[in-house]
Amino acid sequence: MQSHDKQMPIMEHLIELRNRLTWAVLALFITFGICYYFVEDIYGFLVKPLADVMGPDRRMIYTALTEVFFTYVKVSFFAACFVSAPVFLGQFWAFVAPGLYKNERSAFMPFLFATPILFLAGGALVYYLIMPLAWKFFLSFESAGGASGLAIQLEAKVGEYLSLVMKLIFAFGLCFQLPVLLTLMARAGIVTADSLAKRRKYAVVIAFVFAAVLTPPDLISQVGLAIPIIILYEISIVMARMSERKRAKREAEEEAELDGDDGDTDRKEDDVDAQGSAAAAADYGDGEDDKGDFKALSGSAPKSDASSSSRSLGAKKGDDDEDDFNSAR
Repeated sequence: MQSHDKQMPIMEHLIELRNRLTWAVLALFITFGICYYFVEDIYGFLVKPLADVMGPDRRMIYTALTEVFFTYVKVSFFAACFVSAPVFLGQFWAFVAPGLYKNERSAFMPFLFATPILFLAGGALVYYLIMPLAWKFFLSFESAGGASGLAIQLEAKVGEYLSLVMKLIFAFGLCFQLPVLLTLMARAGIVTADSLAKRRKYAVVIAFVFAAVLTPPDLISQVGLAIPIIILYEISIVMARMSERKRAKREAEEEAELDGDDGDTDRKEDDVDAQGSAAAAADYGDGEDDKGDFKALSGSAPKSDASSSSRSLGAKKGDDDEDDFNSAR
């Protein structure tokens, strides 16, 4: 990573970030134009739960001249954000991934895919289950009236309905990110499965309070959001426990590898010491052999010199005797 930082200074990082943001914003604008072209169909899809409860002979109203236009713009923007979310996540991952290690990339990759899937699951839950029940509850306050009073009938506004629907979808989608958040915190060592299990009763209270703040003031929406939060909290405990087991197993394997490397190092040092001792012993033996050869050579050399000198003396004496004999004749 140090060499990578040397190859890419801070300005190149900023240029890379600018390029990633450019592609993400461009994808948002393109999807916004496409969604605005089909905005009536998208808004009709969002209105369908209310239309099913109210019936075909009912209507929606708007009281400001620009209300429908800005409502359609908001619908197109929300739909574009949802459709272009994979592009945003892909560009974010392409910018962050080169700075991560291989194990960090493999750890974060599942959460990158789980985030939009869980958000979609939360939106589907509120659209297909919570909205029909909540709209029936709100429409139950209508009254036909009589001789003593006026009729009470719902005339839903276009902008207010969209704001309520987006609030519910955002609340459920955000709450469904709870397993991702708690699992990441468990991986980082901020929380543990045992601490989450001990604080379960506090989590139940916080879930109902959170649901009461984010949902309309009706019992169906609050319970419909609080119960999934509690279930997701229990799932988070299980996932945190699994993450802790994987981390403990990985640490045990790393310790075993370190111990194995230490053992190999000790064995190598013993082998080197043994080789050094053998070499020293061999050098010592060679020295003893050299000393023996030197002694042998030194012991034989005087003997040969003595014999040669005695032979030379004998030859000289014989020559003198021969000279004396010749002179006497």
